[in-house]
Amino acid sequence: MLQIILVCLVVFFLQKNDIVCGYDSYLGMALIVVAGISSAMWGCIYQVKCCGNKLFEIFVDFFSVKASLKSYCLVAVFLFLDFSSVMVGGILLAQKPHILILLFAKAIVFGGIEEIGWRYTFQPVLEKRWPYGIAALITFICWGIWHFLFFYVDGSITTVEVIPFAIGLLTNCFILSAIFRFSNSLWLCVMTHALINALSQVTIGGNLFTDVFAKMLIIIVSILLSSRERNNA
Repeated sequence: MLQIILVCLVVFFLQKNDIVCGYDSYLGMALIVVAGISSAMWGCIYQVKCCGNKLFEIFVDFFSVKASLKSYCLVAVFLFLDFSSVMVGGILLAQKPHILILLFAKAIVFGGIEEIGWRYTFQPVLEKRWPYGIAALITFICWGIWHFLFFYVDGSITTVEVIPFAIGLLTNCFILSAIFRFSNSLWLCVMTHALINALSQVTIGGNLFTDVFAKMLIIIVSILLSSRERNNA
């Protein structure tokens, strides 16, 4: 958080001096990269310094596609619920499969990498002190602040619809944290995060009632699932 706040201050003072930032300059893109990698970078630092993990082990976990069938089925169920409103009354813009593949690959780098910081490191640390639901809400608040700071850095802050984005982020926070709690797989969180980002770019519209019901159901299922996993542990 401190790193991305410092980047925001740099962007603020640069803009005050009429220096172009965002994607329109090399300096702006460099600042976007520094801000965007902050959660992953400090997640790695914490894992190395406090957990005794090596960077290579984190890299292996990031691309470790081997997981149980139940875990992949859970991902499929959450994705189905998350985009159920689009299936009822929305529109799919991308007709060619290769577009989705390219968007997914891009979303792993510009999105999925965040999971090293948030689900792989931050929330598990919180859950040592607080119940799952409270930890997920704290993560959501911090993750939300981080996102809006990043939107300021990349210049898209004025185009963000705050309430819909915040509701979607809350839902995704419960989805991803429940997946990690159930599977202990960084890759599944990365994959799910990337799929959500990619599908969100090629779908519009949807049934409002279905959307509200599905999001409430996702949060309830996530809490129940995590409670069961805690009891099993």
